[in-house]
Amino acid sequence: MTFSIAGRCPETGQFGIAISSSSIAVGARCPWLLPGVGAVSSQNITLPSLGPEVLALLEQGLAPAAALDQVLTRNGYSQYRQIIAIDHLGQTAHFSGGQTLGVHDAVAGEQCVAAGNMLAGRAVIAAMVGAFEDGEGQLADRLIRALQAGQAHGGEAGPVHSAAVMVVGDLTWPIVNLRVDWAEADPIGQLQTLWEAYRPQLQDYIDRALDPAKAPGYGVAGDDR
Repeated sequence: MTFSIAGRCPETGQFGIAISSSSIAVGARCPWLLPGVGAVSSQNITLPSLGPEVLALLEQGLAPAAALDQVLTRNGYSQYRQIIAIDHLGQTAHFSGGQTLGVHDAVAGEQCVAAGNMLAGRAVIAAMVGAFEDGEGQLADRLIRALQAGQAHGGEAGPVHSAAVMVVGDLTWPIVNLRVDWAEADPIGQLQTLWEAYRPQLQDYIDRALDPAKAPGYGVAGDDR
């Protein structure tokens, strides 16, 4: 049904999540990030409120494992939840309840944690973690490469239809927030194409927001800068 990875870049302090699913618009309800605090993906039988609730506890100083335990206990139905988290220290935690769907797994790595359910096999998640750890480039590059590695090792047991990548830095809004909400085939490939188009413009959009007077041209008709 879903596989995801949450990662942190120790050089920039950025957090990010990449995720793909057979369900529509997975990026609308599963990934949650808070600059300077952490990243959480809540999946399987998704309860979106788990993400912000875990992040609030991480912001208060709880370790990821304690934050997950407290939130899952408080909300109930934990047997239906699968959730991963990483904090500003690179500490990680994951949980897969007894009613997690199909073949499922969760693996923590260096500055990352990944999980999935309804998988083609348990090798999917290990491949994602390995690809992230060995990856180069920006955080979004490494996260999408991890998704691609998971798909190459079988991904979900059935076809996936949506994918997303989100990254936060030291600003209050996500600096990357790209989604493929529905594709008949290869949403991860479409997400890669979106990222390749957005990557060279990323800094321009930040500059325009922070100092419009010094912003580069928009590259549209009527803009002569």
